[in-house]
Amino acid sequence: MSDDPSEGVGDGDEADGDSDDTGHADADADAAADWPVDLTGVTESVVATLGPNGLWNLAALGLHAPEHDDRPADAPVRARTWGRTRTWRNFTERGGGVVQFVTDPRDFVDAAATVREEETPVLDSADAWVEVEVEEVDSGERGGTEWVDWHLHVRNAAVERTGVRTINRGFGAVIDATVAASRLDVPSYDTEDLLARLRYFADVVDRCGGPAEREAFETLREASGWDRRDHDVNGDRREDEAARDDDDVDRE
Repeated sequence: MSDDPSEGVGDGDEADGDSDDTGHADADADAAADWPVDLTGVTESVVATLGPNGLWNLAALGLHAPEHDDRPADAPVRARTWGRTRTWRNFTERGGGVVQFVTDPRDFVDAAATVREEETPVLDSADAWVEVEVEEVDSGERGGTEWVDWHLHVRNAAVERTGVRTINRGFGAVIDATVAASRLDVPSYDTEDLLARLRYFADVVDRCGGPAEREAFETLREASGWDRRDHDVNGDRREDEAARDDDDVDRE
């Protein structure tokens, strides 16, 4: 991170957290209640972390509110990284990042499914952002993939815009689809089950999504190649089933 916590971060109504001698923001600024948005359950966000090339890498990051993990209400927000990703590397080497809340599905898919790097950390679509220091608190392995848990300590925060933001079912389907697509190469997950979910999400986006959701889903389709994989796994079976249905019609 920059020596100036606000350098490169968007202009907004900032809420600075005083730091203690450890370099972490004080406990009052760590609790979920002190973030610029309400955090309950697992809140999906986009995190920007500074890479060794001087560019900010964007990735999806789930934020676990303390109550979701049965922790005290004044405990820090927790996040988990899976594998040796760019976010894991940059958290480890830089010690922080900029968490932001977006409602543009195209930006979320870019962060979740592609390699997107920017010269500045805050996206134009961010309604609010929080600059955090991260503290590794736990690690382990599941299904052959290493994970690391981090506590997020608030340094600065700002709300960029307020207003009424409508959400359609297509947006939710896009978010869930990024999760399913990210698990396609994880051995502990059933590929056919994931592909079935993706087919369902594609149908929801087609029926209920707007132009932004459809564009986002197309980006996910191209980045993950899930539909090509679906055809390889299930295409012949579905063609056989269709042929049998035709035979049944011919016999009626």
